[in-house]
Amino acid sequence: MRGAMQSNAVTGADLRTATASQLMTPNPVSIHEDATVEEVVAFLADKGYSAAPVIDEAGHHLGVVSRSDILRYDRERAWLPPPAEPPRARGLMTPAVFSVKLDISAARVAEHMVELNVHRLFVVDDDGILVGVITALDLLRHLCGQLPAG
Repeated sequence: MRGAMQSNAVTGADLRTATASQLMTPNPVSIHEDATVEEVVAFLADKGYSAAPVIDEAGHHLGVVSRSDILRYDRERAWLPPPAEPPRARGLMTPAVFSVKLDISAARVAEHMVELNVHRLFVVDDDGILVGVITALDLLRHLCGQLPAG
């Protein structure tokens, strides 16, 4: 498990001018592909996260493991004999990683989330390295900061 989650609040910019780099939480915490299902469950529960990226030794993102993936595994496990080895994050994860570049507009980030029906997008640099995450809550925080006091 790597990284740290810290908010990167946008001030003075609206969704038309803000970029993913301004909205994202940098250095998202990630789970190594070899983490066991127990380690994944403990990590998500202890951190209060609903999902986290799965990375390899080089730090490249391979997929995302979520609470839904754990529930799916648990449901399937009820009907199967116990595995010889504990499942690893790479076997639990969803291999699709929905990502955007640092310079994409915040409005486009919101559109992508709606189009893909997802709650988070990962932010990658020009080399495809994971550098941040933007959640629907990040967008709402940004929007709330733009509302007039009242």
